[in-house]
Amino acid sequence: MVMVLLLSAVVMLLWNAILPSLLQVNKISYGQSVGLLILCRILFGGFRFGPPSHRRFGPSNNLREKWMNMSDEEKAQFRSEWQKRCRPKQPPPPEEKQDE
Repeated sequence: MVMVLLLSAVVMLLWNAILPSLLQVNKISYGQSVGLLILCRILFGGFRFGPPSHRRFGPSNNLREKWMNMSDEEKAQFRSEWQKRCRPKQPPPPEEKQDE
């Protein structure tokens, strides 16, 4: 709770120092900065202080473990499949006009 209150003060100071002159918005009070942080928490999640318990998003070690256990042939097949998926699609070659 103390971190949220301290973070609210930082948000208020940064907002009031930067945004009024940059975007012509009004300065905010401390209570408004607390509300802004709560709104951000509701919309985006976050404010997890301390060690992460588990990640729902982001890189995972599962893919690394699978990669390490793949044979060379499986790795080559994996690479070629992702190259097919990630390369930009080439437009078809222009068709030649046939004069009749």
